[in-house]
Amino acid sequence: MWVIVVCILLVLAGLLAVVRWGGLAVQPPPTPPPHAAGSTDPPPMSLVARRYLWYLALAVTAGFGAGILAAGAGGRLAMRLLAVTAGADAQGRITEAQQVVGRITVDGTLGFIVFTALFFGLASGAIYLLLHRLLPTGWAGGLVYGALLLVVAGTRLEPLRRGNPDFDLVGPGWVSVAVFAALVVFHGVLVAALAGRLSRTLPLLSLEPRALTGHALLLLLVLLAPLGLIAAVVGVVVVLVSRVPGMAAHAGRLMAVGRVALALVGLVALPGFAEAIVDILGRGR
Repeated sequence: MWVIVVCILLVLAGLLAVVRWGGLAVQPPPTPPPHAAGSTDPPPMSLVARRYLWYLALAVTAGFGAGILAAGAGGRLAMRLLAVTAGADAQGRITEAQQVVGRITVDGTLGFIVFTALFFGLASGAIYLLLHRLLPTGWAGGLVYGALLLVVAGTRLEPLRRGNPDFDLVGPGWVSVAVFAALVVFHGVLVAALAGRLSRTLPLLSLEPRALTGHALLLLLVLLAPLGLIAAVVGVVVVLVSRVPGMAAHAGRLMAVGRVALALVGLVALPGFAEAIVDILGRGR
């Protein structure tokens, strides 16, 4: 029982973060002079690398935090709710993940939360930092991001994957759709809220204890070697691109193209999303 209580407290903490910081936009990293004064010369490579690590730390911290508070703890509560609404004949059945319907264990809960935070959380944090300038400002930005996660990834990956046989065990279908759709949007809004808040307090990387602490979660990328390698390659590309003259002059055009491309991705994904939702609505108990 106390496992459920802890999950509820974690979700409440996430909701409080959304209420307090949901309208905050991501502020750019602090830039030391003379580049803060609008110098037209390319910034030093060391500064570009530190700024990249700043954004990376912001993405990892916001994504990991939202992964624990929303996707992890919230996902566990959603599973418990669906097990209860599934009825007595579903209890004790084995899910696709080899879990027992209706049974909540400490090990299973911790494993689920950590796995979700490490993979879905980190990925969603990184994607948000890549897209945040293309999204609306304020509350609308987090809501749009959550909706994009739901439409583009929610029915193709998790948690509303059409091929998931668990929807034949638990339900009813409308409860599954309502709970998981709300959870995905909540996760997206929480990522945006945490990123907006952390961007106001996270310093650039230095030898100061506060800066080292703020970047500590980057060690997760060292443990997850493939992700760390991708991050390193992207960092090298960012540093090299920063040396190309005139890149800032094309920023406005690139933003407009990016917004159009993002809207097209959502529209293309919408029919498949709708088909999956209709399928799930017709399943479950």
